[in-house]
Amino acid sequence: MLVKTFQAPTMAEALRLVKAELGPDAMILSTKKEQIGGIFGFFSKQVVKVTAAIDPQRPAPPPPPPPVRERPERERTAKEEFENSMLGPLAREIKELRERVEVLARKDDGERPSPVAAPGGDVTLRPGADGAINLNNIPRQDLEEIKKLLLNTLVKSQEGNVKAVQWPEAKPEGSDAPDAAEDDSFSPLQRELERQGISPEGKQKILETMQSLPMEQSAQSLKGRLGQVFGSLIKFAGLLRLKKNAPRVIALVGPTGVGKTTTTAKLAAMYALNRGNKVALITMDIFRVGAVEQLKTYSRIMGIPLEVASTAKELEKAVKQHGQSDLILIDTAGRSHKDTEKLEEMKTFLENTVQPDIFLCLSAATKDRELEEILNRFSILPISKVVFTKVDECESVGCIINLLLKTNLQLAFFTNGQRVPEDIEVATSEKLAELILKESTDERG
Repeated sequence: MLVKTFQAPTMAEALRLVKAELGPDAMILSTKKEQIGGIFGFFSKQVVKVTAAIDPQRPAPPPPPPPVRERPERERTAKEEFENSMLGPLAREIKELRERVEVLARKDDGERPSPVAAPGGDVTLRPGADGAINLNNIPRQDLEEIKKLLLNTLVKSQEGNVKAVQWPEAKPEGSDAPDAAEDDSFSPLQRELERQGISPEGKQKILETMQSLPMEQSAQSLKGRLGQVFGSLIKFAGLLRLKKNAPRVIALVGPTGVGKTTTTAKLAAMYALNRGNKVALITMDIFRVGAVEQLKTYSRIMGIPLEVASTAKELEKAVKQHGQSDLILIDTAGRSHKDTEKLEEMKTFLENTVQPDIFLCLSAATKDRELEEILNRFSILPISKVVFTKVDECESVGCIINLLLKTNLQLAFFTNGQRVPEDIEVATSEKLAELILKESTDERG
């Protein structure tokens, strides 16, 4: 066992040194604060010492190279994507379209305004007095061909590496128009939505919205357009809005086994270590073996306070004790959605004391029907936001879309692993689109 002690001005800096030298598998053995330097006790400064260990059979990785500051991916490649996937195909398709129209226009310079069939089946047209061609005189089959060319041009330019699709065949007059789910022009996306387990109703709503929304400049790719659709259909909470003169109090609730304690620690690390906010933890999970100790370990490593509350009075006291914090996170005990009595007890416990914002934690690996039942049972609490955990463990994420399209909940965060604080991120419409299209993108290379 290789044991080493690291010293730094803050706990966060000490943990970064541990990870850089010993790697993410290092075990924290102890942490303590000391006063060093000075003369006869004066002018000393406080430092944090962290002792960590790692198995010598697994050599520590070399320190990572200094990060290279790059522009975000979208800024760095927007111009190249526009030139490579839009301008080139667009120029070629427009040239081909222009040549075909010119052939039609040159076939006949006669006096008749109506189209005349040429020997080879081609059509001839006479330009008007102003030199323009009257499109009303172009036969239906030629209009359909021109429409196909235009659609292929747009699709190729907007979707880059997505295969161009064809304009659906026109139905006879008087017949019902096809709905969005029957439109072959959306077949690649339609197949991916079906593969991800999105319901027929949800798929229909997504495709219809994609048809009706004006395309933004930033939504040239299929992923960008899908993100735009999700942004209009689903509510996203964004970063936590902290108060100025009082702490924001958030309680995480949910069924047993969805990862509430780990998610609580991740949120604490995100706002304490990464954003520099003053965070306090409170745990009510005194029933699960090791739950309190698990959160104590996280709080000790991050250098943030933890309180244990087993009664309503203890919870209220703990919140008042940390009234100067920016954020107070409450880890509640997991409750089966079928245990109505325990859910009522939790409701009374929370509503009669601190009245926190309620975030419902749900596993992305749960089936649609069970998700709806869980939400229905937990709705006795004033839930406004949802956190989806274990995104990395599910084969498809259609259940997330299906639930959010049926409710008025705001999507707050995704978690996708056990690492603290890395495996959590703020939910956005772009990230949701990426989850839907990720596997198909990987297959295309």
